[in-house]
Amino acid sequence: MRKPFQGVWNIVHFNWPFYLLSFAIALTMFVVRTYSNGNVSAVAAVVLILVGGLTVISLIVSWYVYDLSGFYDLNWLESSGRELPQRILNINAGFDETSGLLAAKFNDAELIAFDFYDPERHTEASIKRARKAYPPFPGTRNISSAKIPEADGSADRIFVILSAHEIRDAHERSNFFLDINRVLSANGKVVVVEHLRDTANYLAYNLGSLHFHSRSVWLSTFAQARLTVESEKKITPFITLFFLNKNGIKS
Repeated sequence: MRKPFQGVWNIVHFNWPFYLLSFAIALTMFVVRTYSNGNVSAVAAVVLILVGGLTVISLIVSWYVYDLSGFYDLNWLESSGRELPQRILNINAGFDETSGLLAAKFNDAELIAFDFYDPERHTEASIKRARKAYPPFPGTRNISSAKIPEADGSADRIFVILSAHEIRDAHERSNFFLDINRVLSANGKVVVVEHLRDTANYLAYNLGSLHFHSRSVWLSTFAQARLTVESEKKITPFITLFFLNKNGIKS
């Protein structure tokens, strides 16, 4: 069971240097605004409003997405296929909040959790903090993004939830999804969940949205990996869900 405010707390916990800096800037501007006059006071007020406002907006959106929207209820999976999967792979990038939920939802299926996090390639500091705060799902296997240690066509459902954007290099990302295609069964599905670098996420996270990839980048990645977008939907205005299958395979 997730705790109240767990999602937004994780955001603050894993990205605390950013929020500490924002608080320091806002406090400095408040002091300058209080003890100065004229243009200096006006500029300080504007900076205070911008920094404080953008920070509060990002936290409110994170609270909505990760705590209020029901994202972790996984009800959005109802449209991921009529047949229940028998063998599931869940691939994360060092922080896994979903393997336990998927195991409970598909309790008759075999579920294997993979972690492709490589500190030399995936240098996001927040992941390192997340790994210290949360233990991996039992039995999680560490892998390279270049190779999934599974036989061809052996998985009929592969989940990549809020993790593939950590692969910053386009070539590495394409090869990663090519190997997902290899492991996917003929009638299997890949479920990719991501924030996009789009207007909604820019308004919510400002420069933080640059850490995400655009929709066109994802579509290009899937095409290069010979994966077809069967359907696409918004879970919230800030999270996009892609259902993929092998090229030419129709469900």
